Parts: sequence; C-alpha cells; structure tokens
Amino acid sequence: MDIFSYFASLNPLSLAASLPGNIAQGVIWGIMALGVFISFRLLDFADLTVDGSFATGGAVTVVLILAGIPAPAALLAAVLAGMLAGLITGLLHTILGIPGILAGILTQISLWSVNLMILGGANKAVNVDKFTLIVSLRNVSGAIITALAFAAALIALLYWYFGTEQGSAIRATGCNPHMAQAQGVNIDLMKVIALCLSNGLVALSGGLMSQYQGFADIKMGQGAIVIGLAAVIIGEVLGDALLVKRMNFAIRLAFVTIGGVVYYLVVGLVMWLRMPTDLLKLLTAAIVAIFLAVPYLRARAKNSFAAVGKMEARQEKRARKGAGENA
Repeated sequence: MDIFSYFASLNPLSLAASLPGNIAQGVIWGIMALGVFISFRLLDFADLTVDGSFATGGAVTVVLILAGIPAPAALLAAVLAGMLAGLITGLLHTILGIPGILAGILTQISLWSVNLMILGGANKAVNVDKFTLIVSLRNVSGAIITALAFAAALIALLYWYFGTEQGSAIRATGCNPHMAQAQGVNIDLMKVIALCLSNGLVALSGGLMSQYQGFADIKMGQGAIVIGLAAVIIGEVLGDALLVKRMNFAIRLAFVTIGGVVYYLVVGLVMWLRMPTDLLKLLTAAIVAIFLAVPYLRARAKNSFAAVGKMEARQEKRARKGAGENA
C-alpha cells in the first residue's frame, strides 16, 4: 500500500468518534497527574510507588463494589489504601534512610503481590448493569462531566491546602529542605504527608478508571508514572507557552489535568493512524523527552551569553562577506 492509499483509507469520522473517550480517560489520568505533580514538582521526590498504588485503587474499588459497598464509599477506601502505600514509601525513606527512588520501587514491587491478593487473581470485572458506578464507558459524556467535577474540586482543595501553613511547609521542604529544617519544619513529616496525599490521588484515579473501563487489572498501573510525568510536563509547557508569567498555582494545577487530556488525544491520534501498538511506550517516552527538553532549550535560547555568541557569529559572517566582496 502506497502512502496515498494509506491516508485515503483513514476515516476522520472514526477519529472524531474516539475523541470523547480519549477526553474522559485523559481527565481521569489528569487526576493521577495531580498526585504525580505533588511528589515530582512540589516535593522534588521521584516516587515510583504510583505504578502500584494506581492498580491498588482500582482493585480496592472493584472488590468493594462487588461486595455490595456503594461506589462512593469504595472510592474513599481506595484513597485510604493509596495513602497507606504512600505512608509505607515515606517511612522507608525517612525512618530507614532508604533513598527515595528505591523506597518507591520497593513499595511498588510489594503492591504487585498485595493487589493480587486483593483481586484474588489477575483481574476482576464489575458490571455497570448490576452496580451503580460513578463513571462508566456506557455513558462517556457523563463520565467526562463527572471526571471534570472531580478534577475541579481537587484543584480547589489543593489550591487551598497548599496555601495553609502545613501546605506551605511541604512546598518549602521540596524547594529547600535545609532551609525549611532551619526554620523549624519537620521535613520528614512533610515528606510523609505529601507522599500520602500524592498516592491517595493516584489511587482515586485508579478507582475511577476501574469503574470507567469496567474492570480492575493487576497490570493497569504499569507505566502510570510515565503517563503522569507526561501530563505534568505537557501541561506545564502548554501553560507557560499560552500564559507566560501569568500562571498561578491553581492555573498550573489545571494545566496538569489538561496535560493528561492532551496526552490521550495524542494516543488516540496514534491509534487512528494505525501505528503498531507495540510502539506506544516508545512514543510516550519520546513525547515526554521532547516536552522535557522544550523548557531547557527555550531557556538556553534566552540566555544572554548564547545571544551574544549568536550576534558575534552573525557579525563575523557579515564581515567576512563584506571582505570577500571588496576583494
């Protein structure tokens, strides 16, 4: 098949039909990205627990719903389970002195077995016809509205919380732990609280996703940290490009959620183009690398020394051109 036949075979209507589902998933993953934002940006902590806590949130939610627990209560239990996972990572790091990235890996590996025990197997399904779910693939538009309501409420709560004394202490800990400790902040406690909050949001997202897709799977959290980082980076780059210096903390949180939507729209475009699904992880890594490089390249372009170097190079080139013409 030549390139013209390939593009002719693509149906724009199928791409348009997939957009609502991609948006719904993007908003749900955007909630997970809010949790990654707390650990990655505010705390400056590379937390790999999220790959496990996302699946834990989904597993707890589905199992409790199947046991007859209302979906909102099951979702709350999922949040608590995620906070417990964050607590374990925090204690491994602060009390036992294990480096942050290794503490997250240890918790993540442990959660694989925990999630298997919770589910009683590799996966477990929940039928929307038998149970009242908060979001469902059967009603994509309703899922988008509900997910957006969750995201808006969480952004408002996070904006308020990180303006309180404790929230400011967490931000100070991530910004400069030595200075924060000198000011009397218990930085170990702040790290533990932030990790609990971060993984609680990740588990909330996992609980919503398991309801949306109708099942919880032991592998549903694989690559969650990459998707979360992609959403954070994409959102920050878009926000800085559109609003420049007018981004406050609440707008930054909103753009993190938007980053999740943009990521899944790109994934939807890739699927529509019928690219091999085996390359999806490679594409994700490439997207994250590109958006990570954008702020650095922009800052480098604005660097005064680099600007002077370019100016001198242009002047030297003009001088050489003039000398050649005079000769």
